Amino acid sequence: MNQQASILRTGRKFDQVLKGAREVFLADGFEGASVDDIARAAGVSKATLYSYFPDKRLLFMEVARSECARQADKPMDLSGACCTPRDVLRAAAAHILSVSLSEFGIQMFRICVAESDRFPDLGREFYESGPMLIRGKIRDYLEHAVSKGELEIEDFDLAADQFAELCRADLVPRLLFKIDIEFSEEERSRVIEGAVGTFLARYGVAAG
Repeated sequence: MNQQASILRTGRKFDQVLKGAREVFLADGFEGASVDDIARAAGVSKATLYSYFPDKRLLFMEVARSECARQADKPMDLSGACCTPRDVLRAAAAHILSVSLSEFGIQMFRICVAESDRFPDLGREFYESGPMLIRGKIRDYLEHAVSKGELEIEDFDLAADQFAELCRADLVPRLLFKIDIEFSEEERSRVIEGAVGTFLARYGVAAG
């Protein structure tokens, strides 16, 4: 049985453990986070922590899964029922950029890269628990827009990935490398509008 699937996700102490683990992992990384520190931050005993998570890696992935689910549940209506592709893509771009620039998003990226040799499945599991879900929503919308004659796309997976990368241009690398630590609404809007404009120039019905 998959250990992650068998975790008991109920009770006040479970929520305490997740909250404490999130705090410690984001501050110290995966390797630097000790079980003692996590138990202390969560206000539980080590025995209680181990009763939920016998493995620190399982705890890390549960923190990632729950946070990604929270991010994915944020409003991102891509139905496009009464909106133009530009409106829908603009909303999607704002969501992707917000998640990518969040403290959690940046720290998780750094942790997964830092631990890629020690735990090669870590990045894949994190990707599947969050970023892949958002990618799926974008892909579904693109297929819907093509069926309505609003976009012209042959490779939906590639187009969804291209759009996501356009949304992370400039600001995300600057934050990752600590060139800047915060960005104005004007800077965010510049990236969002640039991503949407570039994408539509490639895949809009009037393109090529």
